[in-house]
Amino acid sequence: MTRILPGIVAMAAIVVASNILVQFLLLDGLLTWGAFTYPFAFLVTDVMNRVYGPAAARKVILAGFVTGVACSLIGTQVTLQGDGFTYQAVALRVAVASGTAFLVAQLVDVFVFNRLRGGQWWTAPFVSSLVGSVLDTAIFFTVAFSQSIAIFGAGADMEVSWAWDQVPFLTFGAPLPLWVTLAVADWGLKFALALIALAPFRLIVHRLTARMV
Repeated sequence: MTRILPGIVAMAAIVVASNILVQFLLLDGLLTWGAFTYPFAFLVTDVMNRVYGPAAARKVILAGFVTGVACSLIGTQVTLQGDGFTYQAVALRVAVASGTAFLVAQLVDVFVFNRLRGGQWWTAPFVSSLVGSVLDTAIFFTVAFSQSIAIFGAGADMEVSWAWDQVPFLTFGAPLPLWVTLAVADWGLKFALALIALAPFRLIVHRLTARMV
């Protein structure tokens, strides 16, 4: 456990930072600062997988999941006032969506990475992060905001009804629900960061494996 402790700490730090920074908007709400930190969870998972194997990577993922659940539970207990309404800082369906998306996407990342780990050094981390980010984005935004998901009840729907507003897709296309634009913008950033993360992935893996020799 000691050898993967840095990975656990890094994953927990990314999850906590992302939960805090998601409250701060950019580009008129198209993105949040949390969108810049969260994708690096895939980097941590892939480094742990490459250096210590899939079992270690899954332990790091579990630590991140538990941290995320704790952050969400705290958020659901915090109430805010606005426009004459009282609402939770983190809506229940958003909390469920976040935890589900994280766990599924990260575990799939490990699976895909293992299938490709014998190829070029960049293939496994890039493709696994790409597949994981697609799943993460699709699961989170659909469960958290899609009007087709009605299992959480009318009260929960009201808390996210702002995401149903029809707006031009990516500010210039045909009108679509706002959450669709947010999802596509979020995934685009994840894709860019998956490319950027290849450099630190190779550097960190090289240093960790050198210490093990």
